[in-house]
Amino acid sequence: MYQLQNINDLSIRFLGTGNAYATDLGSSSCVLERGNEPLLLIDCGHDCLDKYLAIYAAAIPSALFITHIHYDHIGGLEKLFYKLITATDKKLVRLYCHSTLVPLLQQRVANYPSNLAEGGANFWDAFHLIPVDNSFWHLNMRFDVFPVRHHEYGSAFGIALRGCFLYTGDTKPIPEILIRFANCDEKIFHDCALEANPAHTSIVDLRREYNENQWQRMVLYHYESIAVGIAMEQAGFCVAKPGDIYSLKINK
Repeated sequence: MYQLQNINDLSIRFLGTGNAYATDLGSSSCVLERGNEPLLLIDCGHDCLDKYLAIYAAAIPSALFITHIHYDHIGGLEKLFYKLITATDKKLVRLYCHSTLVPLLQQRVANYPSNLAEGGANFWDAFHLIPVDNSFWHLNMRFDVFPVRHHEYGSAFGIALRGCFLYTGDTKPIPEILIRFANCDEKIFHDCALEANPAHTSIVDLRREYNENQWQRMVLYHYESIAVGIAMEQAGFCVAKPGDIYSLKINK
């Protein structure tokens, strides 16, 4: 296991917990915090930035990790670009993205020829893009990056901090990943819907693919509605709600 540094008092705060249709729950995204200080934003959907600014006293994110290029996970990047490029105190935001996703991010977000009506600015002028592969360093912490099962192979990735947490992003069950990257009682934040579908996990999938120890460490998100969240809780699972904060136990 890697030597973990500067990871005391870590927590995960959810900004939104819904899927692409659950507007009342917000786009699924969360923030790794130390105390009340935001360290890393994970995904940036359409409503993510407004929620982030409301919580963190209008502080612009300093770093973010993108799990995949669906708009409910990157739709807020344009708003973040405008916020950054028009700021009087311009600061680059570190944007960690798996190298295979960089061309897709370029095509879906950054290609527009005049991001500002006045011209004179490229999308990447506001960001420090850091392509990553199987890991990256941020604030003296080494994060693992791994492929998940969401539509095409190599189109979506999760993130983990060994001994601390694992965040799946959108996925079908990935028991082999959890065995490798969450085998020290890490908290597991897992995509889950009530009903099975070809791109996401369901409760039935969880019970079939994972063991009881893994269920007990899971916090479910990216679900269809408030009613579905209640139903999943009644089925015995921990379900994240917008604004929930989860303290992270450090297992060295």
